[in-house]
Amino acid sequence: MIGEALVGEGVEVAHVDLTIGKKEGPVGQAFLNGLTQLSQGHTPLLGVIRPNLIPKPATLIIPKVTIKNLDDANKIFGPAQAAVAKAVADSLQEGVIPEDYAERYVILASVFIHPEASDYDKIYRYNYSATKLAIKRALTGYPDLKKINFEKDRSVHAIAGVKMEKLWRPPYLQIALDVTDLGTLKRVIEQIPHNDMVILEAGTLFIKEWGVRGLSEIRKFRPGVFLIADLKTLDVGKVEVDQAFNQSADAVVVSGLANIETIENVISEARRMGIYAYVDMMNVTDPMGVLKSSKERPDVVILHRNVDAGAGKEDQAEDNRWKLIKEIKSGISDKILCAVAGGINPKTAKQALINGADILIVGRYITQSKDVERAAREFISLLGEDTDLYRTHWE
Repeated sequence: MIGEALVGEGVEVAHVDLTIGKKEGPVGQAFLNGLTQLSQGHTPLLGVIRPNLIPKPATLIIPKVTIKNLDDANKIFGPAQAAVAKAVADSLQEGVIPEDYAERYVILASVFIHPEASDYDKIYRYNYSATKLAIKRALTGYPDLKKINFEKDRSVHAIAGVKMEKLWRPPYLQIALDVTDLGTLKRVIEQIPHNDMVILEAGTLFIKEWGVRGLSEIRKFRPGVFLIADLKTLDVGKVEVDQAFNQSADAVVVSGLANIETIENVISEARRMGIYAYVDMMNVTDPMGVLKSSKERPDVVILHRNVDAGAGKEDQAEDNRWKLIKEIKSGISDKILCAVAGGINPKTAKQALINGADILIVGRYITQSKDVERAAREFISLLGEDTDLYRTHWE
């Protein structure tokens, strides 16, 4: 049984990882190894409530941070040691740890103490609370899969500050940035509202002008956004995926006109890198045939009307793309996200969403507007509320 908890703030923050298991099992063996195979700077120590009084189950504390001097040692062999032991004893008394575990089980607790921590009261309180919480989580199987799946795409690691973005709650507005002047690009991006439902695309014109290295320029202007590289790959798929990935792309686009081997290579390489693969069906006469021929399923299919061929047809209510969305969802996979591009304005966007579109790809209507924010909000208003708008507390 494994538990983890972080409690507190500042340099006294407590982070406890622990394992609970039977004495005669692997946890018991690790407990014995820890007591007998000492490591310089990380000497394990028994938890004690006070000298000569250990809790039950017996608990071995392993310092995470190297102990370099007596000041570091005093913090571990003082408030941290006592706090962990008291938390174990209280958890047993309160019934969190079953009473029959007292003699048959042991606990390994890995404890973090910052070298600059100095407030013994906070060290004690934070480690006591973190240990109790970690014990409860270990014994209740926290978190369950429902919790993990609910949180994984909402959460950002406190120290890392970054994450791999996922398209987990459609619909989205994908703004195609075909602006080639960096000054204009910066001005446009600064006016785009910060919203979880807005993602950005480095358009084909932008990439032709700046190459995939231009992705880093977009990142400077909007860190953390889900960023698509519209490569429209036709050959050497793996190479182009790797180039875009190395410049921080979250997704790449392969043309549906490419041969099946290239499409499959792009999808498999994107999956290997942990990013999304789009297939753009512009000028593809049989999108369903392409999808059925591929052994690999893309994450997103773009049903893309050619701008030149589609001029004057932007307001068609009966668009063949709406039919294709239903065919892809029912005939290929309902997990594939369907994006629509070309001639998308607020009126056609409503029709697209009604017919099951997951992503609205909009370019010039927004990027060439005199009021970029207003133009973007015309589409955002169709998408529903921002993610966790009313959430007030994170663990």
